[in-house]
Amino acid sequence: MESFSIINIIAIVLLAVVGTITYYRKNLDLLGSLLMIVMGFIILFSAGFKWLILILIFLILSMFATKSNKEYKIKIGRYESQRTAKNVISNGVVAFFMAAFGGFYLPLVGGFIGAISTATADTMASEIGILQNPRLVTSFKKVPPGTDGGISILGTAVGILGAGIIGLVAFLLGLIPDFLLAIQISVISGVVGCFMDSILGAVLELRGYINNEHVNLLATCTGAIVGIISTLI
Repeated sequence: MESFSIINIIAIVLLAVVGTITYYRKNLDLLGSLLMIVMGFIILFSAGFKWLILILIFLILSMFATKSNKEYKIKIGRYESQRTAKNVISNGVVAFFMAAFGGFYLPLVGGFIGAISTATADTMASEIGILQNPRLVTSFKKVPPGTDGGISILGTAVGILGAGIIGLVAFLLGLIPDFLLAIQISVISGVVGCFMDSILGAVLELRGYINNEHVNLLATCTGAIVGIISTLI
């Protein structure tokens, strides 16, 4: 655990500011913002400032992707203006446990990056990929934008980009000192996790067996597992 320092003070202030902004900009509801701050505190004091920065990068990319093309999303009824504590848990709880209990054990660092990469790739793919008519991942038949399990070239491309950004930041922060390994972990786990999200969406969510939060949780679990495996091979 890092000793209390000026870095920790800066991080606490940053968390409070980000939490306040996400609430007042209606990116998260009150409970979601508070939960995000609490999880951030625990990550900060159990794993360190660098791990927290990677979470914040995910939040920034997610907010950018969500707000992009807002008018079009509203028009087709696919704009999710405010997320809740359920979204925070489903997208962040796997990464949270990897950071809170993983320390700096390399496979769990990979699991942390894998979970964050999956959440980032999935959010960017769904929020920006909605601009292109998708095909259902299980049948490749054309479906309306925003359909559970729909994939597109645009969505896949921005998802890979998002995962790659997480890997690049992880390398720059020194979480993974090898650049190629950092990119390999983030992109492979992000892509696999994102496609798992689509498959679960098409097979189970579309039929009403599970909801979006369940899908996100299972997808980030998949990404974390792939991230762990990627550090071992």
